Order: sequence, then structure tokens, then C-alpha cells
Amino acid sequence: MTPTLHERPCVLVVDDVAENLSLMVGLLKPLYRVKVANSGARALELAQADPPPDLVLLDVMMPGMDGYEVCRRLKGDAATADIPVIFLTAKSEVEDETLGLSLGAVDYITKPISPPIVEARVKTQLQLKAAADFLRNRSDYLAAEVARRTRENEALQDVVVLAMASLGETRDNETGNHLRRTQHYVRCLAERLKNHPRFADTLTPDAIRLLFKSAPMHDIGKVGIPDAILLKPGRLTPEEFEVMKTHTTLGYEAIHRAELSLGEELPFLRFAKEIALSHQEKWDGSGYPQGLAGESIPVSARLMAVADVYDALISERVYKKAFTHERARQLIVAGRGQHFDPDLVDAFLTEEAQFQAVARRFADPPPNDGA
Repeated sequence: MTPTLHERPCVLVVDDVAENLSLMVGLLKPLYRVKVANSGARALELAQADPPPDLVLLDVMMPGMDGYEVCRRLKGDAATADIPVIFLTAKSEVEDETLGLSLGAVDYITKPISPPIVEARVKTQLQLKAAADFLRNRSDYLAAEVARRTRENEALQDVVVLAMASLGETRDNETGNHLRRTQHYVRCLAERLKNHPRFADTLTPDAIRLLFKSAPMHDIGKVGIPDAILLKPGRLTPEEFEVMKTHTTLGYEAIHRAELSLGEELPFLRFAKEIALSHQEKWDGSGYPQGLAGESIPVSARLMAVADVYDALISERVYKKAFTHERARQLIVAGRGQHFDPDLVDAFLTEEAQFQAVARRFADPPPNDGA
């Protein structure tokens, strides 16, 4: 099917001699839309119009702004840099052609012209531009599609994490905004330690993003703890505490089973599994469920240990009043090197103002007394 006039490629012919413009219009008009400019300034104006030309045939020797300068400006402007330029000139020395091509021209034709050669070279460059435009548009489309699907995947991950974490929160009705506070504490500590020699390899920007996302799942295993123990209004007996301790393995197994059902491990749940299983481990090896110690405890779980304990201390429970920040701070410091990684305690002390700000921002609402 023959393209309509509007669909034809547009060629901009630039020459200060009217006869040369007429010659080129007569040669090209049967095949293309043709625009003409009798000066460099006018050529730049037409090239920057919307839509721009698909190709520029450019004379060199023009008064005022010569063709070399026009080409230099076209290639220096992002809006016109991709328009192919063919020099059409009487300047036939090798150094003239070398200069033109070095400025970004795709071809260099000397006068007097051979119409078949001009037609063939214009056709070739327009075909190359059409192919380049197709690939560029395709690349832009694919990049946009990847970005869209990445956003969808991120949103899906957020929904999965929050949905699973909320299961634990609904079982333990005293946690309130605990999940939100702890994920902000974890990120705060991670940001402080990301350049520390012990943590720099682990706490990459992507890891910190996933830690923030995964932190709310640390108590997901509580969905498997009986109400009589989970909701008991008082301290647990030793036997009950042994049952409560199983929330770590229950949480890990729940996440792991979800992965198995999909037939693969999901990178974004790696930290969630680590945190759920190991956030009750202690630096000195006296924690649970595996009795891990020191560096054998995953960094993610060490971060959560500080965040979780601090928030538990400053929060009211049925068996205790909320501690002040100062008292919680004393207890965190007392646990340095025993309960907690010493460097994490140091990071906490550096960031304690941020911890307080998070606690205020996500404070639990006052209890409903039925009034």
C-alpha cells in the first residue's frame, strides 16, 4: 500500500541558493514530504518543530551560519540529535568530508549531484532511521513495561508480607502499631550500620529495602500459639513459655511451606525467614530456638532483636506498664555483648532520637474504656 502524503518521511533541504532548493524539491517531492530552509537559523527552527524532519540535506557554504555549525547544533541538542544529516555541498576536499562526518553527519555528497545517487542515499538513511526509531521505541516500551511489572511485583510483595504479618497481629491484640514501629527501627539501625566494616557487605540498599519489608513478619508464628497462652493476662509458667517459644519455628516453617508450594525460594522472603526464626537468639548463645551465638546469628535477626526488645519495653502489656525511653535505654545497654551485638547497641545509642521519633509517630491509640 502506497503511503499517504502525511505518512511519508519528511526531508528538510537547507541551501541558500533558490535554484538548488528547487532542484532538490523536484527530485524528492514525488517520494517524500519536503521542507526547505534558505539559512542555518531557519533550518534549526524547522528541525526543532513538532514533528521534526526525518532527515536533513544540508549545504555547507551559507552566509552567517554555515552547514558545519548547523550540524554541530543539531547534534548538540537532544531533541534533534537523532535526525540524520547528509551534507550536500560543493566542498569536495577530503578534509571537508572528514570534518562533516566527524560532526555527526551520516553521509557526504558533493555537487554537482547525481540524482540517482542522492535518491539512493536518502532512501538508505531514511530506512536506517526508521529501523533505529523502531528499536528505540521498542526499547522504551520494554523499559516502561519492566518498570510497570516491577512496581506490580513490589506491590504484590508488600501485600503478601502485610497480609501474613497481620495474621499474627490480629491474634495478639496488644501489639497495636508494634509492627510498624519495629520495621522503622530496623531500617534506622541498618542505615546507621551500612558503612560499618562488619556490615557493609550485607546491608546493601536492596537488602535494607527488603529488611524493612520483611520485619513485620517476625511474629507471624504467633498464629500457631493457643489463645490460652498467647492472650494470658499475666506471666507465663515455664511450661507455657516453652510453648510460646515455638512461635519462632512456627513462623519460619509457615513461610518456608509457602515457598515450597510455589516450587522455589523467593529472595524477598529470605530475611523474613531469618527474622522469624532467629530474632529471639542472643549474642551470648542463651537465646532460642537454636542457641545461636555471635556472628552465627543472621544480621537481620540481630537487628530485629534490638528493635523488638526496645519496643516491648516501651509498650504497655497486660503484665507490665510501659517503660520510659530512659529505662529501656538502660536495659538495652545492659544487654550489650550478652543479649545484643555490641555494634548494634552502639548504633541504637547513636540513633535513639530517631527511635523516639518513630515511637511518637506510630504511638498506640489510647485504650477504649467504653465511654
